[in-house]
Amino acid sequence: MSRLETLSRIAIILIGAIGVVFALVQVESIFAPMILALVAGIVLSPVSDTWERMGFSQVWGAMTSILFSLLIVAMVFLIFQPLVYQIVDQAPKVWQDMRSTIDSYKDAIQNLNSMSDRIQEAVSDTAAKAGEDKGGVQMPTLSDALMLAPSFFAQFLVFIGTLFFFLLTRNEIYAWAARHLSEPAERASTAKRLRAAERKVSRYFLTITVVNAGLGVATGVVLTALGMPGAMLWGLVAFLINYVLYIGPACLIVALLFAGVAAFDGFYAVLPALLYACLNGCEGQFITPAMIGKHMRLNPLLVFLALIFGIWLWGPVGGIVAIPLLLWGLVLTNSMPESQAERLMATKIAE
Repeated sequence: MSRLETLSRIAIILIGAIGVVFALVQVESIFAPMILALVAGIVLSPVSDTWERMGFSQVWGAMTSILFSLLIVAMVFLIFQPLVYQIVDQAPKVWQDMRSTIDSYKDAIQNLNSMSDRIQEAVSDTAAKAGEDKGGVQMPTLSDALMLAPSFFAQFLVFIGTLFFFLLTRNEIYAWAARHLSEPAERASTAKRLRAAERKVSRYFLTITVVNAGLGVATGVVLTALGMPGAMLWGLVAFLINYVLYIGPACLIVALLFAGVAAFDGFYAVLPALLYACLNGCEGQFITPAMIGKHMRLNPLLVFLALIFGIWLWGPVGGIVAIPLLLWGLVLTNSMPESQAERLMATKIAE
């Protein structure tokens, strides 16, 4: 094959990839809830397997998973709504505290008068606007909510329907994929790999859920000892947001810094964010690797790039599904190292 033919094929692949990405952006309202439902179905597949082992039909497993998903959605809404309103209401005080901090250090930067004046003017204007309009943040009105309700309800129905029918027919889906995506001699092996990838992803996220729950409890206890308002609520947020690796904890650190300035004075204002950063660092460096094991650890650069791409493509939903899809793809293509026990189990299955 000549160099020109090679470059032509690479160019065609790049053009095709760009076209696929553009199409995914355009169909976000349909594909985003569908992919989220498929990921939720893979993670919740042990629920359906449990019902099947007990002799019940697949409908029971699908319905149980839907009820579990509805509970999670309701919990997320009930947790984040009061925190958002609390942060917005406390915005004027935060800006005023920032202004006071800048004033207290004004003497230390007296040789930079021009820069200090510009900073002071900018902060003063922002604080004035915050005092006039509750921090300059406009909360959605009832008319805005009514306008967004049909779109949200339609996407919610797409999510529920896709999740239900995927859990109901996932064995048939795996069999169809094995028939059409592999050679006849490899169909049984492909079907087994699909189920193995599903089990490994479910096990991974069950472990991550336990770790995140421990982090949430520790965060709530530490913030309660510090006297932070709504400490246990912040612990629940720490539990949920830790599923979005790197970016989620970074956002929570900023939010805790914001809330700390509103709740405390002086050095205590940064303690909530600092303590949470320490807890999250211990979790990421010691607890999670110890519980998951080296054979299930993902490349940090690959995880970060997948998160960035997912958030750029579909926003928060993209950030949620990025890691499950990455892990599922790596397991399915045998791109992750296996432990010796897993290799022996795979050998026994093949035999």
